[in-house]
Amino acid sequence: MKLAAFGIILLLVLLVLLPLFVWFGCRIEPGNGEIAVLIRKTGKPLPPDELIARSPEQQGIQLEVLGEGRYFRNPYTWDWEILPITDVPAGKFAVLVRKFGRDLTDGRIIAPDDESKGVLADVLGTGKHRINPYAYEVRIYDDVRIMPGFIGVVTSVSGEDVFNGVRNENAYQHGFLVRPGRKGVLADVLKEGTHRINPFIYSVALVNIQSQRHEFSGDDAISFLTVDGFSVSLEGTVEFNIDESLAPRLAHEVGNMEDILKKLILPSVHGFARLEGSKKAATEFIIGESRQVFQTQLEKYLRENCRKWGVRINSVLIRDIIVPQEVAEIIRNRELAQQEARKYAEQIEQARSEAELQKQKMLAEQNSRKTEAETQRITATISARQKQMEQVIAAETELKVAEVALKTAEADAQAALNAAEAERRVVAERNLREAEVLKRQVQAYGGGDAYIRAMLYAKLMPGVKSIIGNSAGGGIFGLPLSEFPAAAPAEGGLK
Repeated sequence: MKLAAFGIILLLVLLVLLPLFVWFGCRIEPGNGEIAVLIRKTGKPLPPDELIARSPEQQGIQLEVLGEGRYFRNPYTWDWEILPITDVPAGKFAVLVRKFGRDLTDGRIIAPDDESKGVLADVLGTGKHRINPYAYEVRIYDDVRIMPGFIGVVTSVSGEDVFNGVRNENAYQHGFLVRPGRKGVLADVLKEGTHRINPFIYSVALVNIQSQRHEFSGDDAISFLTVDGFSVSLEGTVEFNIDESLAPRLAHEVGNMEDILKKLILPSVHGFARLEGSKKAATEFIIGESRQVFQTQLEKYLRENCRKWGVRINSVLIRDIIVPQEVAEIIRNRELAQQEARKYAEQIEQARSEAELQKQKMLAEQNSRKTEAETQRITATISARQKQMEQVIAAETELKVAEVALKTAEADAQAALNAAEAERRVVAERNLREAEVLKRQVQAYGGGDAYIRAMLYAKLMPGVKSIIGNSAGGGIFGLPLSEFPAAAPAEGGLK
């Protein structure tokens, strides 16, 4: 009975203690911004040269880490360590160095694969990263910022080189440039912007490609001897900028901006001035035309000599040419005398111009009067011609009107004649027809007497069939009258 009670009590204790043990002894809970690195206490032992366990069955520090959250592990098998997460701030990046894997050979530092120690080629950007600090070393670097007006010349500090027995390709022989993957200066440059360049693989040199100005004056003035043995000094300004496409070669073979000035530009100016200046006399550098010719020749020489190196000469200005005082005094006196002569010549020319101007004014006035008289004459001529033309036009108009009236009268007369002729023809035709009818009627009565007698009877005694008269004889007025038929009226005849 006692054993059963003890067992029950023990079971209850275990039921109470087991959750507490799991919660407090097995719980792994990395917080915000933390990671948990696991360490296995049991399992297969690691090789002597290994630090990190590649699989959960091996003893030692595990490669994989636990992020934020809640996990449970057996404390007999596992141990763990809570560490801060790797935080790369803004404007920076991280380079990882792998501490485990195969050792590198031939002095290399970049890990070629996932099984080798060394620096990883890929970089980590801004943000939080779960990096096992026992497996990787984290190094933080600033972003490479290239401002407007600058470029980045990239030099590869790792890769193949001539010391490894690999010569450079023929395409990159000029200027000692190399292709990507070899040690040396690369032909491609970085443009303006933000870049994350692994400093174990590449180094970046900023090159200013904006226009630069250098003044050679004072102690930096260009001095040389003239052909007549005088010492002359030049003071001026040269403006230049670097050709972007040739900047890698220039940076590799010449150097930075100060090297470009001291090795290219200033030696070229000194060499040209001493060579060409020794061909001229000291007085030639005081005259403006000679100075301009010398400046033009110097600018042309600098352009041609520096262009092949990738330096563009924008302008060359010789501000002052300092000659010995005794030479300057002679030239100054001569210039004053020439100025006086030019002054008198200008006065004479001015007087001559004034006389010529007066002459031109008088000629202009004379020409004006002549032009006015000619204008009046032309105006009168035009007016007379205009009046004459108006009279001619009026006469021609009257003539045309009379001609029209004449033609109208002739047309009217011709119309009247045509009407009279038509009327005459109608009357003649009518008379002709009446005569024809009369002729036919006379023929019908047998003669003219019979016809006349019939007409007379028809007129005087219409409806009278006979009259009583002298029976002694026939005929009119005492002659017996016979009954005659009435004459049939002809078409258009007498009634």
